[in-house]
Amino acid sequence: MSSSRRSILRALLPFALLTAGAAYALASWNWCGRWEERTPVVLSQVRGEGALRAGAAKVALSPPFPVVVAGYAPPRPEASQAEVPLQARAVVLEAGSARVGVVSLELLFVTPEIVAQVRERAARAGVREVLVVATHTHSSFGGYDARWVAQLSGTGRYVPAAVDAVVAGASEALEKAVASMTDVTLEVGSAADAGLVSSRSGGQTPDGQLTRVVLKGAKAPVAEVLVFAAHATLIPRKRALVDPDYPGRLSALREAAGSGVTLFVQGSEGNASVAFSEGQGAERAAGFASRLSALADGAAPAAVEGPVRLAFARVQAALPRPDSSRLVPAFTRAAGDNFLCASSPRETEVDALALGPLELLAIPGEPTTAAGRALVTLTGATHVLGLANGYVGYLDTAEQVLSGQGESRRQYFGPTLMERLGAASRVASGTVGFSAPE
Repeated sequence: MSSSRRSILRALLPFALLTAGAAYALASWNWCGRWEERTPVVLSQVRGEGALRAGAAKVALSPPFPVVVAGYAPPRPEASQAEVPLQARAVVLEAGSARVGVVSLELLFVTPEIVAQVRERAARAGVREVLVVATHTHSSFGGYDARWVAQLSGTGRYVPAAVDAVVAGASEALEKAVASMTDVTLEVGSAADAGLVSSRSGGQTPDGQLTRVVLKGAKAPVAEVLVFAAHATLIPRKRALVDPDYPGRLSALREAAGSGVTLFVQGSEGNASVAFSEGQGAERAAGFASRLSALADGAAPAAVEGPVRLAFARVQAALPRPDSSRLVPAFTRAAGDNFLCASSPRETEVDALALGPLELLAIPGEPTTAAGRALVTLTGATHVLGLANGYVGYLDTAEQVLSGQGESRRQYFGPTLMERLGAASRVASGTVGFSAPE
């Protein structure tokens, strides 16, 4: 290296160090501001009791191909077609003066933007209360979340047309469900096979329980809702096809067998992995779906006699300040917090739905088995549902967060997240009238 070049480098070194220091100081400045704690607020509620009516429908989603395959960090493949068509499935329930819609979307998660637009269109169709859930397939399409954290970690570049495709499919399914409403009876059953699931990060072990809800018309089932907890990650991550993974195959299998429109709903799947190794990729997903279908057949449902209670409540919860301490090295924590703050809402929604003997608590994220059981103890819920009406990431117990164990290593918020969502859950469950917790 010539002496003149060395002189130039020596002259630039202080400038480079000063620039790096300024950038670090700027990134470390507290851009989050103050995050206030607020009492949970009931946004809306509806109650009814009487003869049960229901309608159901499914509509294929039409992604704006080519689309990114969502579910994992970069690099992500781009897909121009689907291995199996992705679906939006909806059921609308009515008892007395209460009417509630439930939509299951074959996506990684749903966003408040999607939920708000679906509810706006549903209201025009006569359904003012809607619960929107995702099956959490890690091989569906992305592009529907504008938050930088989501774009980087899972869903890829934001494309408004992707939002439009999801909203159109969900809304059409709800409209068709309303048009098909008829008198139904309610049947509920459950079965469990702990050998089908395992914990991927320690802590409490998933129990492999599957709950089957049947809405039976005069001649045939109108709809079936299956609640189960396990990540839908059986499709290889670099496959350049969108795919609904095992939840979509399970629903299609049940529908072909005459079970009516079958909605799959995730439970507390935060640390639950599929423990099924027969086959690879699509073959493995189909095999697991077949095993779950057999488990559903064994969940002999019992009829609910007399008038059916239907109640629903939406509660707003203030979120704590984001906490990146478990996600990044200590010296970059301030910058990590700022990055999360830029993508984090300051409030979220927790919902409660009562249908006959079912008392369902819906969380906007991925509760672990332990977090789900803690919420059951807190509220008296029969089930805790995940991936509902938004996404705030993982939810583990405060003990796990403080020790840096379990899924808390992926959690965007600190130990107070459980406290905030728990408080909102208590309000939601109390508003709906869940049975008193033990």
